[in-house]
Amino acid sequence: MYRTIVIALAALAAGTGSYDAAAAEPAKGPAFDCRKAKPGSIEEMICKDAELSALDRKLDAAYKGALKKAANEKPPILQATQRGWVKGRNDCWKDADKRACVKNAYVGRTVELQAKYRLVAFTGPVRFACDGDPRNEMVVTYFGTEPATLIAERGDQSSLMVQQPVASGTSYVGRNESIREHQGKSTVVWGYQAPEMTCTPSK
Repeated sequence: MYRTIVIALAALAAGTGSYDAAAAEPAKGPAFDCRKAKPGSIEEMICKDAELSALDRKLDAAYKGALKKAANEKPPILQATQRGWVKGRNDCWKDADKRACVKNAYVGRTVELQAKYRLVAFTGPVRFACDGDPRNEMVVTYFGTEPATLIAERGDQSSLMVQQPVASGTSYVGRNESIREHQGKSTVVWGYQAPEMTCTPSK
């Protein structure tokens, strides 16, 4: 209350002649217009949920940052993938746990944009030689997203992987790839049902 009065007085002293209390409060809803949300829709659920609303604002900020980085992207892949993501998020109404589905969709898309478009601090690239062959190389860049992510590149392929909780070491999992780091070595699976490789940082 005291803070609100101080801000109001400061506004009057500055000669504005008015004070908008709503404008001084932090945003609580999502980035989209809740007035357009249909009853019973996923959008309505997000509007009524403070955590999901905050995740929507966080994704909106990441998307706007990515748009700036992708200004010259041809074809405009970012906009198309974002529309596809929105459709996928709204399909969470089919899931048994709708809220968990929506939350996971937001977290996954946010870290994907932050990593792919370099919107957060990152380390690397770090080069790895796999199975003792320097020609069998993997290049990894680590990103300070929440949860942590990495982008691994091998040949002409790349994979975004998200850190997963494990008892020891560090584990990252992507669509069909995974990296388990422990005691300076990385156990890598690259592709569906592919055999494990042992990769170590190149000197």
